Amino acid sequence: MMGSESVLSMYSLKYKVTTSTCDSEGRLKLYSALQMMQDCSEMWIDSEPGVKKFFTEENMAQLLASRQVEVVRVPSFKEELTVTTSVYGMKPMFGFRNTFIYDAEGKPCYRTWSMGAFVDRANGKLKRVSEEMIESMTLDPQLEMEYGDRRIIVPKEGGELLAPIQVMKADIDYNRHVNNANYIRMAMELLPDGFEVRGMRMEYRVPAKLGDALTPMLYRIADYKILITLSIGDEVSTIVEFDGNQ
Repeated sequence: MMGSESVLSMYSLKYKVTTSTCDSEGRLKLYSALQMMQDCSEMWIDSEPGVKKFFTEENMAQLLASRQVEVVRVPSFKEELTVTTSVYGMKPMFGFRNTFIYDAEGKPCYRTWSMGAFVDRANGKLKRVSEEMIESMTLDPQLEMEYGDRRIIVPKEGGELLAPIQVMKADIDYNRHVNNANYIRMAMELLPDGFEVRGMRMEYRVPAKLGDALTPMLYRIADYKILITLSIGDEVSTIVEFDGNQ
């Protein structure tokens, strides 16, 4: 990370593709790209003092509920990147944002949109924000990309049950549950060799905590589309749909 700046309500962070963020081919890991997006989204609140004050006083947090990703081009080792995030919609219990990653020429490498849920930190339940707070915000234009349904339909049959994945200490973030990027890292380990992710949708339902075991179910929707659910017991925690179409 090299620095940060804010322009209106859009917030940006500058990064460089380093050794720890690369795969064996010297390309940026999708997991690492998602971490960059998440960090930028989390830091965005510093560009909106009124929102930050409200969330602090109300003991509230925003948790990622869903995200859609378009992979335009995978950056390589030592490339300079800029991650930007901007809120284009607000409802009393949900917010909507774009988070894009651009290369040094200003061309997009990743386009994403996401929905966040507002929750009470004390009990983890949904909590409404005030209309006054919503009206005080400066919303940015919704950026151009494909906008699919945030809800992912899981097939009723045909899934392949895989070995459980134990939640480790390193998977947990400051909200005391599995960091959203780590679900994607777990799911990507289950993809067949050579599967090139060109698009992805994910839906987060029930947060996993330290000591939980996530049971994966893999569905082959088409030659280039795979859906994976990660469940805690009988309850689906996270759904990830990978699209490998060129």
